[in-house]
Parts: sequence; C-alpha cells; structure tokens
Amino acid sequence: MGCCAASRRHLSDSEEEEAAPEPRAPLLEHQGAAQWKNAAGFWILGLCNNFSYVVMLSAAHDILRHERASGNQSHAVLLADILPTLVIKLLAPLGLHLLPYSPRVLISGVCSAGSFVLVAFSHSVGTSLCGVVLASISSGLGEVTFLALTAFYPRAVISWWSSGTGGAGLLGALSYLGLTQAGLSPQHTLLSMLGIPGLLLASYFLLLTSPKPQDPGGEDEAEATARQPLIGTEAPKPGASWNLSLQERWTVFKGLLCYIIPLVLVYFAEYFINQGLFELLFFRNTSLSHAQQYRWYQMLYQAGVFASRSSLRCCRIRFTWALALLQCLNLAFLLADVLLGFLPSIYLVFLVVVYEGLLGGAAYVNTFHNIAVETSDEHREFAMAATCISDTLGISLSGVVALPLHDFLCRLP
Repeated sequence: MGCCAASRRHLSDSEEEEAAPEPRAPLLEHQGAAQWKNAAGFWILGLCNNFSYVVMLSAAHDILRHERASGNQSHAVLLADILPTLVIKLLAPLGLHLLPYSPRVLISGVCSAGSFVLVAFSHSVGTSLCGVVLASISSGLGEVTFLALTAFYPRAVISWWSSGTGGAGLLGALSYLGLTQAGLSPQHTLLSMLGIPGLLLASYFLLLTSPKPQDPGGEDEAEATARQPLIGTEAPKPGASWNLSLQERWTVFKGLLCYIIPLVLVYFAEYFINQGLFELLFFRNTSLSHAQQYRWYQMLYQAGVFASRSSLRCCRIRFTWALALLQCLNLAFLLADVLLGFLPSIYLVFLVVVYEGLLGGAAYVNTFHNIAVETSDEHREFAMAATCISDTLGISLSGVVALPLHDFLCRLP
C-alpha cells in the first residue's frame, strides 16, 4: 500500500509538473490578440495620418481652380504643403521630447479636422492655404510621432504603418474623386470625412496596447539573432532616447546618414518625376485626354507605392542605395523621353510609373525596418524620428529644381 501510495504521489507530482505550463496558453492567446490589435492600430494610424492630407490637398486645388488662382498661387499650395512638415521634422530631433506622445496625437487629430473644416468653408485662397498648412502640420507631426512610437512595439508594426500610409494615397484620392463624381459638392465631401481624424484618435487611445519597450514579438530568427546582444540589457521607456546629450544625438545622426541619404535621393528623383515630368508625358495617339493621362499616372504611382510599402514580409532589402540608383535612372529615362519622345505608347510609361512607385515604397519601408533592426535599443526611438526628415527633404529639393525645369521645358518649341 505504501509503495502504491508513493507511486500515486509520484504520478501526481509528475502530472502537476506536466500541467504547469498549461497557463501559458491563455497568455499566448492574449499576446496574439495584442499583436493583431497593434497591427490593425498602426495600419489605421498610417491610413488616417496621410488620408486627410491627400484628400484635403485635392480639395484645396479644386478651390484654387474655382477661385481662378494663378500659377504663383498654385506654387503657394506646394509651399504650404511641404514647409510646415519640413520645419517640424527638422526640429523634431531637438525638442519634440518636450511634448509627450498623447498630446502630440491630439494636436495631430485636431489639425487634421481643422484642415477639413477650413477648406470646406473656404471662399478665398488664403483660407484654403491655411487648411493646407494645418494638414501639413498634422501629417508631419503624426509621422514623426508614430514612427518613433514603433520603437516600443514588435518590428512588424513598421510594415503595417507603412502599408497604411501607402493605402492612404490610393484610397484618399479615390474616395474624394468618387464622392465628388457621385454628385457631392467638395464642401459636403470634406465634411463627410470628418470621421477620419476621430478614427485616428480612437486607434491610438483605444486600439493600441500599452507600449512594452523592446518587445521582440513578431521578429523572425534572423532579426532576433542580430539583436541578441541587446536583449539582455535594460530596455528604455518611451521618451528615454531624448535624454541623450546633443553630442550623442549628433553622433547617432551621423550614423544614420547611410539610411537618410539614399532615401533623400529616392524621393528627390520620385517627386522630380511627379512634379516636373508627369504633365509633359503627353501622348496624342490615345483616347485619354491630357487630364485623364495625368490622373492615371498619379493613380498607378500610388498603386505601386501601396504594393511595395505592404511587401516587407515578402521582400526585405538591406542596401537601399540600389533603390536610389534605380530611381535616379528612372528619372533620367523619363526626362530623356520628354526631350526626345522615343516611347511609342503610353502603356510603356504606365509600366515605368508603377515601377517608380514600387521603388519609392520599398525604399521607405525598408529604410525604417533596417533602422529598427540595426540600431541599439537606447537610440532607436530617436533614430526613427530623426530619419523622418528624409522623404520631406527629398520632396523639397525636387520642388526647387523640378518646378523651374517644368516651366522651362514648357517654353521649348
């Protein structure tokens, strides 16, 4: 009996040891649910952050056309579009840490809603430009904030954020065009979209889980191996990167130039094509009007951006210099066609434009993914925010060169 009792006790102890890991199942389910909530949250944040900007800018152009704005005023739209974002991103590495994440998100949402209201009720160019400025502030502040915030979530959220921003260009343009074509006035179309800023705020405050510094969830084995020396260190909390001294920030920033310069070049070439060449790539041997050809270029470009910004799980590119070189070759090829007119069909240009969008989107998502994987824990939040300047700087430089060149090419016989 004693032997049997001992045997039963031994069996009972063994069963308890085997049963001990069972509570991990609900934990894993909870972690899986949290990962999906964060993935959905960052996708919606990316969509809403850029959606309002795309829609409002289209509406501003409509109002300028209604007000019979001059070419100089159209250029003013481009300045109001890019300068506030450029200023925010330039100042972000110096003083953005003075404002916590939640107030920044609130400011971004309020500015987005304000841009809709201002442009919807605008009866002058000045009011429309104020709406453009608010949208630019919202988009720039939102991008810096949310990309920095990805440092405290699994690496996979960078892909979801990028995909959302890519979808915004496509869905934003389609929704505004579709609603206005369906008979809604630009004013009513804009007012119907006031829910977008609300969705952004709801995604941040209600959908995202609390950030857990350096949560490695969602990383594959190669990434985990690359970060292995860092996993055992004490993880910083949100905002900790901003405790770096100015000298340390400058040192980190210099190390980021290998990521920043290629992305600047990609966006320079990309927006040189979009701002300077699209209107000049006109084909007469097609049923599409000049305006329709331009809209097709923009739509196909946005489709390419959306596809490649959503492709990180399928294709990862470490050396983004290659993408910069290919985009510059794209620019040279299309500029040569504008001057020489050697392409026989618009469909060949369609293919090149999709390819242009694919290169631009791939450069964006892979740049920030590479930074997330290769920078140290204590520098990652700062690095993500500082690198945000790349796309805006490239767009600004392209505008300085492309707009005068566009006017010059238009005067050629």
